[in-house]
Amino acid sequence: MFRPALPTDPLLTRVRHYLGISQDELARYLGLSKSQVSRLETGLRSFNPDVAEQVDALAQALPAVLPPANALPGPDDLAPPDPAPLEARLDYCRHHARRLRRALRPLVAQATHAAHWRVALPTLRAALPPDPGGNEPPAHTGPGRWAAFLVWYRWRWLAERPTALSPDLSARYHLLRLQAEALETEAAALERLLARPT
Repeated sequence: MFRPALPTDPLLTRVRHYLGISQDELARYLGLSKSQVSRLETGLRSFNPDVAEQVDALAQALPAVLPPANALPGPDDLAPPDPAPLEARLDYCRHHARRLRRALRPLVAQATHAAHWRVALPTLRAALPPDPGGNEPPAHTGPGRWAAFLVWYRWRWLAERPTALSPDLSARYHLLRLQAEALETEAAALERLLARPT
């Protein structure tokens, strides 16, 4: 047989959620059983005077506006932290951020040189005679042939100069950079936390 849903008592539910206690814990405090608290919350039972007085005292602890369920605790809600694990994590962050920065150096150098080549190539190509074309080098022995070979070779050599990091190296650069920045940001936050007066 269908039974309509019973109304819940929002006061008890709000008290429990705000204080982070279970029905069982609230029942022990009120001197009731868990099932009695459940019936109070669903409206199947009314408060006796003693329970009503205790619930009223608990309700007075509720702020006028309840904070969001996912609100972070404020500084007054936390004891001063034990510095040992924070200092250990700070050392870890600093060490690994330095390691990642070292791993970035060759990629930064390659990207810098590629950028320099990108700027220099038009000038270098403009200084050469026209590209003789062809995939095979011309003969480089005989009168005047060495100069023709050098023109062909220089065009091919310039064509091989990188003007940007390759996609795989670019991805590696960004991954290392982001990891290093994240660790450096965490290290700075840990330093501020450790510098707070206790």
